[in-house]
Amino acid sequence: MTGKIRKKLLSAQLAANLTADLNQSALICPICARPIPDAQKDAHHLVPKSRGGKTTEYLHRICHRQIHALFDENELARNLNTADVLRAQPAMQKFIAWVKTKPDGFYQRTSKSLRIKQKQVSGAQF
Repeated sequence: MTGKIRKKLLSAQLAANLTADLNQSALICPICARPIPDAQKDAHHLVPKSRGGKTTEYLHRICHRQIHALFDENELARNLNTADVLRAQPAMQKFIAWVKTKPDGFYQRTSKSLRIKQKQVSGAQF
């Protein structure tokens, strides 16, 4: 089942692809700069939806999951709300260097960083 946001983005992308040249219809991930296969396409809210964000960008699924594994929603909403700022983060640069060596359709399960896990545990103790 496809959500409303994904349906809207997919229909917008379909319309854009119909007008674009066939050679340039592949989406490029703004994080790792690799082409995004349809099976690995994820919509990322630049400002988290829970913080009032509406603008989205397509990313590789693995890049999207890595962002949420490294940063919490407050950090994303306040300081890390563009692809350029996200790419500049040292943890993301390390990830990008690693993922660029993988095929475009590569996916591996991502787990939360220790820093995020500790924040979640300390927040739950209130």
